[in-house]
Amino acid sequence: MTSRLPKIFAVSGLSLAMGLALVTEADARRGGSFGSRGARTYQAAPPTKTSPTQTAPVQRSMTERQPGAPATAPARPNAANPAAAPKPGLFGNPLVRGLMLGGLIGLLLGHGFGAGMAGMLGGLLQIAAIALVAMLAFRFFASRRKPAQAAAASHNAAFRSPFDMQQPVQPAAAPPTYAPPADLGQDFAVTGADRETFERLLREIQEAFGREDYAAIRERTTPEIMGYLAEELGQNATAGRRNEVRDVKMLEGDVAEAWREGPVDYATAALRYSSIDVMVDRQSGAVVEGDADRPTETTELWTFVRHPNEGWKLSAIQEA
Repeated sequence: MTSRLPKIFAVSGLSLAMGLALVTEADARRGGSFGSRGARTYQAAPPTKTSPTQTAPVQRSMTERQPGAPATAPARPNAANPAAAPKPGLFGNPLVRGLMLGGLIGLLLGHGFGAGMAGMLGGLLQIAAIALVAMLAFRFFASRRKPAQAAAASHNAAFRSPFDMQQPVQPAAAPPTYAPPADLGQDFAVTGADRETFERLLREIQEAFGREDYAAIRERTTPEIMGYLAEELGQNATAGRRNEVRDVKMLEGDVAEAWREGPVDYATAALRYSSIDVMVDRQSGAVVEGDADRPTETTELWTFVRHPNEGWKLSAIQEA
C-alpha cells in the first residue's frame, strides 16, 4: 500500500487539475449577458419593438438569490431555456469528468494502482471515491452561488432616437405574452432627458472600450460592469490584440421597463446601433478580425441604474 501512495496522489492530482481546468474554462467564458438588474436580474425583460423576441436573463451576475422569490421564467428544456434542462448526473459534472479522465489516462499510460484486474478495480474504486467527494464539494459551493430566477414587471415606454426618424420603421413581429410579476419594485416612466442619457452612454462607453480608457469606463459603469469589461480588455491584451470600436451610431431604441427599488432607479432599454467593431494587432495595427470599412449592426439590452444624487450608470448588458 505504501508503495502505491505516490502513484495514487500523482494520478489524483492530475485528475483534480484537469477537472478544475474544465470548471475554470466554463466559469471564465463570459457569454453575452452580464451585470445586475436588481431584483429583476434573473427575469427576462419584456419584449419591445426594437427587440421583439424575449431576451434570455442575465447569465453572469454578482446579485444574490432573493429568499422566497418565485421563479417566473417559463421552463425551456434547451439552450435557450437552461432552467428546464436535465440536471447532469455524477459523470455529467465537469470536475468529476476531469477526475475520471485523469485516472483513466494514468491507467492507459501504465501508471495503474496495481497489477492485474484487482489493481485496476482498486484504482477505479479510489478514483470513484475521490470523484464523489469532489462532486459533493462542487455542488455545495455551486448551490451557494446559484442565482434564483426572480420575477419581473413590464413597463413599455417609447424610446425613439433621432436616428430612428431618419430610417423607415420595419414592421415588428407580435411579441410573446408577458406576465408582469408582483411586488418587485414600482414602475415609473423615464423622461426624454433620461433617454438622451442612455443614448449618450451607449456611444461613450463603446468608444471608451475601444480606446481602452479605463477611467472613462469606470466613470460611466458600475464596479461590477467595470470588472467584466476590464477582464475582457485584459484578455485581449494578453492575446496581443485590441478591440477597436468607433463610429457608434444609435439606430433604434425602446425602454423595455423602468422601476424603482427603494431609492434606486433601474431602466432596461433595447438598443440597436451600428459601429465599426474590429480586432487589431497591438503591434502592427493590422485588422485581424472584422471589417474596418463596413459598420455592423448590434441589438442589445442595456440596463442603467441611478442612485440618489447621482447620474445613470450602466449596470448590465444582454445580447438580444
